[in-house]
Amino acid sequence: RSTMAGGLKEVRERIGSVQNTMQITSAMKMVSAAKLRRAQDAITRIRPYAEKIQAIIANVSSTLNSSEGVFSQERKIETALVVVITSNRGLCGAFNNNSIKIANSAILEHKSNGSNIVVLPLGKKATEILERNGHTFAEGFGDTSLTIFDNLNFESASEIAQQIMDGFISMKWDSVQIAYSQFKNAAVQIPTTECFLPISDSSTECEEAATSSNDYIFEPNLEEIIENILPNALKTQLYKALLDSNAAEHGARMTAMHSATENAGDLLQELKISYNKARQASITTEILEIVAGSEALGG
Repeated sequence: RSTMAGGLKEVRERIGSVQNTMQITSAMKMVSAAKLRRAQDAITRIRPYAEKIQAIIANVSSTLNSSEGVFSQERKIETALVVVITSNRGLCGAFNNNSIKIANSAILEHKSNGSNIVVLPLGKKATEILERNGHTFAEGFGDTSLTIFDNLNFESASEIAQQIMDGFISMKWDSVQIAYSQFKNAAVQIPTTECFLPISDSSTECEEAATSSNDYIFEPNLEEIIENILPNALKTQLYKALLDSNAAEHGARMTAMHSATENAGDLLQELKISYNKARQASITTEILEIVAGSEALGG
C-alpha cells in the first residue's frame, strides 16, 4: 500500500505540474495573439508602399548603367554580408531555426563561390546561434542585434540600413542579402532571402516589377531622383523585413503555445484517468483487506 500511495502522490504532483504549465502556455498564447494583431497591422500598412517603391526602383534601374549609381555597382564579391533576422526569445516553434537555415543556404552559396562571409544578426537568437557556429560578425553595429526589437521603428531600422549602405560604398562588403521569415498568416511563415545590395533589376523579388511596362516621367531628372529615392527605398526594405519577421514570430509563438496548451490538456486528461484508476485500485485493496481481517476475527 505504501508503494501505491507513493505512486498516487507522484501522479498528483505531475497533474499539478501539467496544470501550471498549461496556465503558462495559455497565457503566452493570449499575449502573442494581442501582439500579433498590432504586428500584423504594422506589416499590412507598410507592405503596399514597400512593394510599390521596389517596383519603381526595379523599373527605372534597368535604364541605368551600373556606373551611374553607387548602389547598383555589381563587382566581384570578395566579401558578402548576410543579415540574419530572428527573434529575441524562443518558444516559437521552428521559427528561428527556419530563419537560420535559409541564412546558412545563402552563406554556403557565397562560400562555394570563394567569397568571405560576414554576418549581421538582428535578434538575440541569431546572435547566439551564429556566434556558436563561429561566424564572423560585421563590425561597427554595436549591440544593435540585441536591442533592435526592444524599440522597433523606422528610425532604428534606418540607422542600420544606412550603416549597411555606407559599408557597401566603402567596399567593406560587395554584396548584401537579408535572410528572414516572411509573415503570411498566423500559422504560416515563409523563410526568405532577399538581395539588398547591389540593386539589380534581375533580382528574384524584382523580376515581375522589372518587366512592368509603366513609363514614368521624371522631374527634374532620373539620376537626381534615383539618388534621393534609393536610400529611402533600401531603408524601407529592411524595415519591412523586420516587421515581417516580428509578425511571423508572434504568429509562430501563438501557434506553438496553442499546440502546447492542447497537448497539456490531453496529457492532463490521461493523468487524471491514471490517477482515478490507481485510487480506485487502492480503495478496492483496502476494502478486501478489511473484509479479510473481519473474517479472520470472526473465525
